[in-house]
Amino acid sequence: MNFTDEALQKYKQDRFPRSARYDPAWVHQNEMGPNVLWLTEALTQVMEIKAGMRVLDLGCGTAMSSIFLAREFGAQVWATDLWISATDNLKRIRDAGLEDRVFPIHAEAHALPFAEEFFDAIVSLDSYHYFGTDVHYLESCLLKLLKPRCQIGIVSPASPERIPAPPPTCLGKGWYWMNTVDWWRDLWSRTPGLDLEHAELLPHGWDMWMQWHEFLEASGPRNRPGGVKEFDQLRADNARYLGFVRMVGNRCSNQPGEPTA
Repeated sequence: MNFTDEALQKYKQDRFPRSARYDPAWVHQNEMGPNVLWLTEALTQVMEIKAGMRVLDLGCGTAMSSIFLAREFGAQVWATDLWISATDNLKRIRDAGLEDRVFPIHAEAHALPFAEEFFDAIVSLDSYHYFGTDVHYLESCLLKLLKPRCQIGIVSPASPERIPAPPPTCLGKGWYWMNTVDWWRDLWSRTPGLDLEHAELLPHGWDMWMQWHEFLEASGPRNRPGGVKEFDQLRADNARYLGFVRMVGNRCSNQPGEPTA
């Protein structure tokens, strides 16, 4: 693909210097929503990912976030998704030269095929809202896969304030599922076995979402049929309801003889 200067200016964000190094054609071709490299880099600004860590990337989509974490931080990443097959993701991983560090898994979020306390970190980018809203999910399905005193972090769509029912005309009917940042903070704060370290509205999240759509608009035909409608809704919203939550928690120690964090 050939990108205009206008499109490239939207793509290369100063606050996401690592992401700016990635081929915009590759990101454009594999996108499934807001730029997942930006979201991943935003999470790693408040969450520690180190070389050699075993990381679960839950709801990884086309595995771009998994490739990013392996390449940028030297992590071993289990790229786990339900909608995209492991075979499809393996091709992208091989093309990236990371077959020895990124391992594609096809699994549903409530039936994850991993041993307890296997991971040094768990991340979920633009996907946790699909499966993680149940009050019991984090405790019963996910925390047990994480080693004690290790982190879990997400960036997912969230609203600065509650979207009224029915939703405002400018948003249409598609955002009824959107919870507030305070709602997410309360959910994780009440989860047994988790110390909430960080919960906030992602700074400039609406602007980032808009700039991604502006890049797509300036780049030609879109991959996602609903993208144009989403762009119109973002413009109409003007940063009132649409944004992202950025949260990081730490699994409490549960080893015999150790105090709970």
